[in-house]
Amino acid sequence: MIDLRALRDEPDVFRASQRARGESEHLVDEVIDLDARRRESLNAFESKRAEQKSLGKLVAQAKGDEKTELLARTKALSAEVKALEAEANELAARSEEAARSIGNLIEPGVPSGGEDDYVVLRHVGTPRDFAAEGVEVRDHLELGEGLRAIDTERGAKVSGSRFYFLTGIGARLELALLNAAMDKAVAAGLTPMITPTLVKPEVMAGTGFLGAHSAEIYHLPEDDLYLVGTSEVALAGYHSGEILDLTEGPLAYAGWSACYRREAGSHGRDTRGIIRVHQFHKVEMFVFARPETAAAEHEKLLAFEEEMLALAELPYRVIDTAAGDLGSSAARKFDCEAWLPSQERWLELTSTSNCTTFQARRLGVRERVDDGGTRPVATLNGTLATTRWIVALLENHQQADGSVHVPEGLRPYLGGLEVLTPVGR
Repeated sequence: MIDLRALRDEPDVFRASQRARGESEHLVDEVIDLDARRRESLNAFESKRAEQKSLGKLVAQAKGDEKTELLARTKALSAEVKALEAEANELAARSEEAARSIGNLIEPGVPSGGEDDYVVLRHVGTPRDFAAEGVEVRDHLELGEGLRAIDTERGAKVSGSRFYFLTGIGARLELALLNAAMDKAVAAGLTPMITPTLVKPEVMAGTGFLGAHSAEIYHLPEDDLYLVGTSEVALAGYHSGEILDLTEGPLAYAGWSACYRREAGSHGRDTRGIIRVHQFHKVEMFVFARPETAAAEHEKLLAFEEEMLALAELPYRVIDTAAGDLGSSAARKFDCEAWLPSQERWLELTSTSNCTTFQARRLGVRERVDDGGTRPVATLNGTLATTRWIVALLENHQQADGSVHVPEGLRPYLGGLEVLTPVGR
């Protein structure tokens, strides 16, 4: 949630952020108005309640007609206090609801606009010229089926569309990627975590996923639990309601979990293979940091992601995501996109977001400050590897005969294999 005090002090900054996101800047004025009315109503309630307490003391000491008169005044005042309390509570609820509808204040330098208005920060590596090599490009599903690594037909038979089996070397390849990612995270000082994949509504809401993206989430009504689309959700809730000690530096975790997404609204997009699916695995980094160090921590997470892409020997680009494509929680987001030879386009493999204090305010994650008070911490997240990486690996490292070169950095996780060979050859 946004900082209401900052909103009151610098409304124009929040209006500009809303414009950059393509959202209504009038929400800022609505929140300011509701917040002012809430505070005014709360002051009136507290004033009348104080009067009620004082009157109560007088009643205890009064006698006769004076006591009767005071009791009548007390009864009338009690009704007034209840009405003022109800009004204050209603305005508080409306004020909070309006404040939650405003996305996180974007960081300076974030591009304005929507999905197509990103800024490319850099290209790393050069996509192969398959035509010059005399290689006829196969897509990842054709390659995966040749390797007996991917089975979407039986996945659909068992579970429906956008489900799949990873078999044989396909299963090993996913484990290789995720184990390599976890090893990198541990080497960087992150604590490895196996996280729950079902969370309570307050945790899901706290991370900001029950707003515009709620249609993407599987909900179990009977249990009132949500299936996570990323371990970011469980990790964000791990320290909810706590006061953290960050004097020794940030608390950093790497969560391994299954992830579930409904892919609502993506009909017809990437339906072939395993690019856009309902279930996958992921290693996600998550950091609790002091707000003033959040930007530097963000750069660290991006560097870790790029190290993983280098290990996989994939050509990629880094983009600075436009404000309208950030999601409500992120103040800035960098995506790493690998080249997809079969479609001749860039495919997102990782993203890392700086959520500043937005999620921590909702979840009550704070740190102690020098004056003895507390303040919200900053949260950041970033992906180190997912099932989708298999797509980029197979396509970028394919050979003319349908075999696939294994990047050197992954070989220790595949028993030293240097080449994945089609079954039957």
